[in-house]
Amino acid sequence: MFTTVGRWCARRPKRVVAVWLLLLTAALTAVGLFGRVTSEAVSIPGSDSQAARDIGDSAFPGSASGKQPVLLHTAAATAPLTATDTAAAVRNAATAIAAVPHVVAVTTPYDLAGAAAMSADGHTAYLSVELDVTGREVTPEMTDAVLAAAAPATAAGIEVTPGGYLAAAVDKGSAGRSEAIGLGAALVILALTFGSLVAAGLPLLAGVIGLGIALPVLGLVGHLMDVPEAGETIAAMIGLGVGIDYTLFGLTRFRELRAAGVGIEEAAVRTTAGSGKSVAFAGSAVVAALAGLALGGLPLLYALALAPAISVVAALGINLTLLPALLVLLGNRLTPEPAAPAADGRPRGWGRVAALVAAKPWPLLLAGLALLGALAAPAARLHLGQLDAGSKAAGTMSRTAYDRMAAAFGPGSNGVLQVVDVLPTPAQASAGTSDPRLAAVTTALRGGEGVAAVSPPAVAADGRTVRWQVTPTTAPSDPATTTLVRRLRSDVLPAATTGTGQTVHVGGTPASQADLNARITHRMPLVVGFVLTVAGLLLLLAFRSPIVALKAAVMNLVSVAAAYGVLTAVFQHGWGARLIGLDGAVPIPGYVPLLMFAVLFGLSMDYEVFLLSAVREGYLRSGDNRRAVVAGLAGTGRIISSAALIMVAVFLSYLLSDDPVVKMFGIGLASAVALDATIVRGLLVPSTMVLLGDGNWWLPGWLDRLLPHVDIEGDGHTEQPVAAEGVAAPAPAAL
Repeated sequence: MFTTVGRWCARRPKRVVAVWLLLLTAALTAVGLFGRVTSEAVSIPGSDSQAARDIGDSAFPGSASGKQPVLLHTAAATAPLTATDTAAAVRNAATAIAAVPHVVAVTTPYDLAGAAAMSADGHTAYLSVELDVTGREVTPEMTDAVLAAAAPATAAGIEVTPGGYLAAAVDKGSAGRSEAIGLGAALVILALTFGSLVAAGLPLLAGVIGLGIALPVLGLVGHLMDVPEAGETIAAMIGLGVGIDYTLFGLTRFRELRAAGVGIEEAAVRTTAGSGKSVAFAGSAVVAALAGLALGGLPLLYALALAPAISVVAALGINLTLLPALLVLLGNRLTPEPAAPAADGRPRGWGRVAALVAAKPWPLLLAGLALLGALAAPAARLHLGQLDAGSKAAGTMSRTAYDRMAAAFGPGSNGVLQVVDVLPTPAQASAGTSDPRLAAVTTALRGGEGVAAVSPPAVAADGRTVRWQVTPTTAPSDPATTTLVRRLRSDVLPAATTGTGQTVHVGGTPASQADLNARITHRMPLVVGFVLTVAGLLLLLAFRSPIVALKAAVMNLVSVAAAYGVLTAVFQHGWGARLIGLDGAVPIPGYVPLLMFAVLFGLSMDYEVFLLSAVREGYLRSGDNRRAVVAGLAGTGRIISSAALIMVAVFLSYLLSDDPVVKMFGIGLASAVALDATIVRGLLVPSTMVLLGDGNWWLPGWLDRLLPHVDIEGDGHTEQPVAAEGVAAPAPAAL
């Protein structure tokens, strides 16, 4: 199949290029017409917080996006917001904001219902703005319109700062700068690798086209499901990295064939049949690993898995169809100059490393494990937390609004809990306070440890649904807030409602995040087990060796553990956090390690397949395991290290993002890929293969008969491979 696809594309190169350009144009046009949509909404089916949200939304219908705060602040040396002139300016601003399109209602701090929206010193307050659109439909233009309408307040010397969804819409940053830096670094690495700007530009072109299609598609998907902004950035990270790497592998194979005298069209066909098949296998492993996140049972994980999966599929399509067409069109401009042999005939570069590994496998194996173990040590203290706007970069609208709310109304004001109570019979009074059942809950909530304030109970029109707003004493991201949520659910509320038939739920953003982390912790073993099983089965199918498959899974776990250790040290402990633009330590959301695990297991398959294919090919030809390992590492070490260096450069470029989650993925993925391509693939895998000898390729007879034969790297031809970096290619041997 791969040969057929490669030949069809190689014989019709202009037609194939035109189709891909048409797809790119269609994707960009569609997203330009309909817009790119992201949302930070978190849905957790079956959780207590989701029940509180669903019941509350049904019993207390309001705006589609809830009440969004617009912060008002005056300096201490100026008149407070309670002064006659400033109060008039605020009311005029509220009236103007109410007339803005999509604004349903505006509550001022002077209204009876908004009395608690004014700080004790009178210098900070907020308007509550209700919108008729959902959070993911709030645009920067809406925020700009609200700010423009607030001109009467700003003219009176009042600082106006929108918060909530209004701030988030403005703070959405573009990843264009990170992508440009990543592409620039990749160009330098590729130019040094190939010695040709044309050859260096081809992988970049493929990566950009793939990104230009995948991101618009993901933006359109955002109209159908909640896709967080971080999902788009992760898709760009992975898409750019694998798009360049996959093309790099194919281009390397094409240049090897051309150097061996194979014609342009035939070399392009055989590149697709050989390297293309290997890339398709590795890319399918990435998608399969991401699919395992569906076992997490969370819409957020579905979106975060779908985002990079779309990018990987686009990269695969380009590698299997567009690449052979471009190889034919560029032809001789990609053909390398003959390489001069080493003057002394000794191995160089990775050939020297391979010889050292074969000579001293035990010391290098133990040294590599010790290094990875030291890096992984901090991961033993990794605990899942939750981010809030206080983790945003200083100067962003969200961070400014958060800080002012916390300073004026306490840190818990940024994460108010919603306690929803369903009564078996209607409340005895509309005000609710005369009903002993509600009085008992109110008293219990106000006496709870960690509670700063409790609103009076609000009774819905049905008389049976009641809601309290509970303000914690601690910030949403503080572990003490999660402890409060658990205490309310397990102790405080059950004690106040025992024997009454009441059903009480605790919701709000802090409760949702706590439920999210609890669900992820519960489902993580299932997801990890699925990914390990899929990766092991794919490697077993490809290389027909249980030892190789098991060893690869273990090595991947070791590299992931080391990446977790780096993640924990930098973000949870704050070691070097200021160097990457953070104020200090920040919590690590539960979905970050889980998504990293799936992505890293998939990405590691690229290098695993590339290395093991070369080793297995050498072993089948010579029957000498040690010689095959040395030749395989020597022949693939340079291309694997170059590909990994490109990935690392791309991932690290995203540290320029203001989003802490994006920084987490940048650090985590970059460190994992760097360790995987050097310590794991360069030392641990080859040293263990040398030590195991022919046992690497042991296969029980019954399993041999059961497994189908898959030629993962072969292209149907048997030419002698070109020797690499001073290591003679093994001669064919009868098997």
